[in-house]
Amino acid sequence: QVDLVESGGGLVQAGGSLRLSCAASGTIFRVNIMAWYRQAPGKQRELVAVFASSGNTNYADSVKGRFTISRDNAKNTAYLQMNSLKFEDTAVYYCNLKTSVFPGSTWYDYWGQGTQVTVSS
Repeated sequence: QVDLVESGGGLVQAGGSLRLSCAASGTIFRVNIMAWYRQAPGKQRELVAVFASSGNTNYADSVKGRFTISRDNAKNTAYLQMNSLKFEDTAVYYCNLKTSVFPGSTWYDYWGQGTQVTVSS
């Protein structure tokens, strides 16, 4: 079992910055992927950024160049630095962790409770 606790959301003006944190606790295997998703009102949840245990990262086209995902493996914490925020970035942001004992085995999937990010125009 893994618990994910997000923090750092809030209200910010367009053009501003926020930093989200996701602290993970519990059984996390060596193979893992930490990611941020978001869900705006009336829209489907979408992937924002991914940071795999291999070191690979990936971003949604809409946030490339503005958002940066990072990890502190010693603290089992992932971060999402969001710069140049836009009104359309307004959403509930969710932390996600997928972990597997070894490549090709069953993935365990966990979600945080979400943190609201509101960007005023």
